[in-house]
Formats: sequence, structure tokens, C-alpha cells
Amino acid sequence: MALFLRVVLFAMTIAVAWAGNFYKDFDIKWGDGRAKILDNGNLLTLSLDKASGSGFQSKNQYLFGKIDMQLKLVPGNSAGTVTSYYLSSLGSTHDEIDFEFLGNLSGDPYVLHTNVFTQGKGNREQQFYLWFDPAKGFHTYSVLWNPRSIIFSVDGTPIRQFKNLGSRGIPFPKDQPMWIYSSLWDAEDWATRGGLIKTDWTQAPFTASYRGFNAQACVWSPTSSASSCNSKKNPSSANSWMSESLDSTGEARIKWVQKNYMIYNYCTDTKRFPQGFPPECSLT
Repeated sequence: MALFLRVVLFAMTIAVAWAGNFYKDFDIKWGDGRAKILDNGNLLTLSLDKASGSGFQSKNQYLFGKIDMQLKLVPGNSAGTVTSYYLSSLGSTHDEIDFEFLGNLSGDPYVLHTNVFTQGKGNREQQFYLWFDPAKGFHTYSVLWNPRSIIFSVDGTPIRQFKNLGSRGIPFPKDQPMWIYSSLWDAEDWATRGGLIKTDWTQAPFTASYRGFNAQACVWSPTSSASSCNSKKNPSSANSWMSESLDSTGEARIKWVQKNYMIYNYCTDTKRFPQGFPPECSLT
């Protein structure tokens, strides 16, 4: 009987938690053959040359989730390239949660650029160096998005938190389902040292690799306008991440990252906000 119950609970849980397969979970959206799914769906590569980049999009929309993806970024001279991995809804009042990796000259560090859009408004950039070379191997980049907060993590280390301060009049992404997107593209006009360093096309094609997609997430059904997490078929134990937040250790790790590796924070940019910082800056 106990074994039967475990099997039943497992079957109920997989509605919102799974280890991914790129054939099953994503569609290649652009790139004219430059994006490839390999290894029976366990690996996806994006490439960029002077003619075009490439990108993919999730088949599902999600309204809250704990999303992991392993990336290995463009090696060598990646200046001018941007590898983006983000969640986004559509329209002029869209919500968005961004990881963007800004390439650099060989030997110089990547810049990890993060942003949060609510109701079409972004301008909440925080940028970091990483404490490893992200082009030498795969590393896990995660978003925990629940009604409490959005937490960005790298290899399990939280680097940024955007709290739900809706009660204080600050919009928070909570009503718009989002797709997962990723792309590799040329942004030599701004990506590396403000556009001073251009893309070296003799190094093309540039390639980024993806594996290890994993989602504990609420899948949105556009036909019924309902989330899988609201289904009676899903036990609350399967959705424990919905109430997850940083403990004291997590808070300390964010402070460590931001002290040692943060290189830009919109909440301290007095030139950009001479009339005062956005309200969330003083409330977090």
C-alpha cells in the first residue's frame, strides 16, 4: 500500500515538475539551421555568424516557477555577442525576468546582466562578474519566481532578489504567464565596453550550449485560462517552492556576491536617478 501511494504521489507531481528534453519542451524559433537539438534532446546549441544569430522558445507558458538551465557560453573572444536567457510575456505592458551574458575579449570576464520588467517597465538593471569562467563548462542559472519574490541564482548561489512589494504600490509580475526564451545575437553597438569593442567575425561561428533544463512550474493553459498549480490533482507538497524564500544563509550569500562581484546597481546610480531612486530601492 505504501509503495502504491508513493507511485500515485509521483504521478501527481510530474504535472508541475520535470527534467526537460529540448524536443519536448522547446521550439527553435529562428536562425535558419543555426540552432540544433542534439544528443536525443538532451543538448541544444545556438550559433551566431555575421548573417544571423539564433534562438528558441518554450512550448509552454508559466505563471510562477522554479526554472533551471545549464549553459556553457561562447568561449574565447566573445566581444560583441549577447547570450540571453529569460522569461517574458507579450505586449507593451509585458513582464520579463532577464539573464543576459555580455561577451568580452579573450581573458576578460563576461558581464552577467539581470533585469526585471513589470507592466512594460524595466530599468532595474544589476550587473555582475562571475567567480568562474562560464565558457569553460556548464553552470546552472536559475530563476525562482513565486508570489513572494523573484530570486536569481548561479550554481545554487543567490545573486539577486526582487521582492513582491505590491502592497507598497510597486508592480510585481504575478498576473501574466510567461514563455522561456533564449537567443545568441550580435550587439556590438553596446554589449562590450559600451560598444567600443566590436565583434571579431573571423572568430565566427560563435556557439553557446544548453543542457539540464528543469522546471518545477505552474503550466498555464491558454484555453482554460488556468494554471496547473490550481488543479486538485497537484498536492501542495509538490509546490513547496511557491512559498520558498531566502533564509539567513541565502541572505548572507547575496550580500557576499553583491559585495565582491556586483559591478552595477541601478539603486546606487545617482547620475541616472538625480531626482531619487526608484521606490523599491529603499524598501529592500
